[in-house]
Amino acid sequence: MKKLFIIVILLSVTGMAFSQRQKKVKKPAAHKTEIQAPVQTTDTTTSRTVVVTAAFKPSLKTSSKINFSAAAPVADSVLPTLSYNVPAQNLFFMYQSAALKPLAENIDTVIHWENKNYIRAGYGNYTTPYLQTGLSFGDGVNSVVNIHGLYTSSNGALLSENFSKLNLEALGIFSDSSNNNEWNGKLFLKTSTQYQYGFQPDTLKFTNDQLRQQFTTFGGKVGIRNKKDNDAGISYSPSVSLNLFNDNRNGKEDNFIIDAPLSKSFGKILAFNLGLTADITSYKSDSGTVNNNLYYLTPAVQFKTPNFKLIAGFIPSWDNNAFKMLPNFSAEAKITDEKFILQAGWIGYYNKTTYESLAEINPWLNQPRSFLNTRITEQYAGFKGSAGDHFTYNAKVSYLQFSNQPLFVNDTITGKSFDVVNESQMKDIRIHGEVGYTVQEKFSLLAGMSFNQYTNLIDNQKPWGLLPLEINGALRWQVMKGVLVKSDVFFWDGAQYRTKQLQAGKLDPALDFNAGLEFNIVHNFDFWAQFNNIFNNRYERWNQYPVLGFNVLLGVVYSF
Repeated sequence: MKKLFIIVILLSVTGMAFSQRQKKVKKPAAHKTEIQAPVQTTDTTTSRTVVVTAAFKPSLKTSSKINFSAAAPVADSVLPTLSYNVPAQNLFFMYQSAALKPLAENIDTVIHWENKNYIRAGYGNYTTPYLQTGLSFGDGVNSVVNIHGLYTSSNGALLSENFSKLNLEALGIFSDSSNNNEWNGKLFLKTSTQYQYGFQPDTLKFTNDQLRQQFTTFGGKVGIRNKKDNDAGISYSPSVSLNLFNDNRNGKEDNFIIDAPLSKSFGKILAFNLGLTADITSYKSDSGTVNNNLYYLTPAVQFKTPNFKLIAGFIPSWDNNAFKMLPNFSAEAKITDEKFILQAGWIGYYNKTTYESLAEINPWLNQPRSFLNTRITEQYAGFKGSAGDHFTYNAKVSYLQFSNQPLFVNDTITGKSFDVVNESQMKDIRIHGEVGYTVQEKFSLLAGMSFNQYTNLIDNQKPWGLLPLEINGALRWQVMKGVLVKSDVFFWDGAQYRTKQLQAGKLDPALDFNAGLEFNIVHNFDFWAQFNNIFNNRYERWNQYPVLGFNVLLGVVYSF
């Protein structure tokens, strides 16, 4: 605007000068005629120059350009939820623990697998030979085969207070070429021989053939499972097993079991479980043939988050064609960084009653004539967890209802054999607890307790043969390299029994304390010593059947 104003002023000044120059020219006078020579005139006006300055400057339009400097991402402060799937450990121990004796913590599978074998041999008082072996084969990754064997026998101070047992077992796990499926198999043979030495009065005379109770079980199991969920989110683990059981009195039992559990995942927190079980038993004796078949399904929905787990479903079952619907509800809630877990549930299940299962509980029983499967519904609440890196605990209170519970009573003639009687309805309040302190594989101290209050029996006066209180403990301590100290303690309150006069009696409480020692002699040889029933307590687990007193076994272990 300033330059334009200057241009306007300059044009105005030029116009005024031109106007004044025109005024200086004189007009000729009128009515005069005069010729004069032309006179040359000179222009005295000063020439002026006008400078025009343009305000417009041409330029190109600024083009758009790509900005290559990216902005920093927004920081995410939300922790991701990680789900871990730990595969089963291919680890098998060369020993079998008794009830309420948890194994030591699992060894990490990154440790190189080594095939280790051993033979343990010994001898003790009561004419007790002892032979045990454990063999392992395979590479620990694609195949694992373990073979266990045990034989022992004893002759007590009482007439025919003798027993012997032989256990052989082979376990195998194999992975297929794709390493997605895992096959497992088992073959076993168990034989036991004992005599019904608990007759009264002891002046009665019996032959060994009349008192001998001999049981033999041969069986096998094969199964397959996928190590991780397939592309459809399905996990499966079907198996088939067959047990052949017989005694020395023409009693034979065949037990065939098909178990097919299946799980379908929907995302990370939801899954549907479905299982099918067919348990088929045929028992033959001189008194006839008894078929005992049990079928049930286990459909359930599973909801699982890092801090909460819920299983909800029902179990439709057919117990010898009698239909029953059982509950299947359980929940766990993790508190304080998974170190304290609350648990509760309402569940139902069966304890299949077979000749084999009854003989494992009481080997001095008479041949059964019929079978009724035990149906149990349980409502429980409790907690479990850990304190620190070494201490673990588990506690639970349960209310149980039993249907068709087998009980054991002495016969009314000599009392040397036991008859199986049925209790159609019974209730129980159970308190169970476990604690453990473990330091790697160097030290472990474990203890467990179960208390049962049986009430509301309909068919029997007392719960014959059932223990009201059990307390167990186990110690394993590797004092130094090559030196192992172990100890076990068992305590239980005496069970109720029925006399020949059909009256109720109660056995005395029992305490059994055991201790053992094992240390290395040379490179591959260890010496071991085992002391059982140190207090020499001749207690009775079953009426009229006292156990062996103090006994000691000494031997060696050869490892290779």
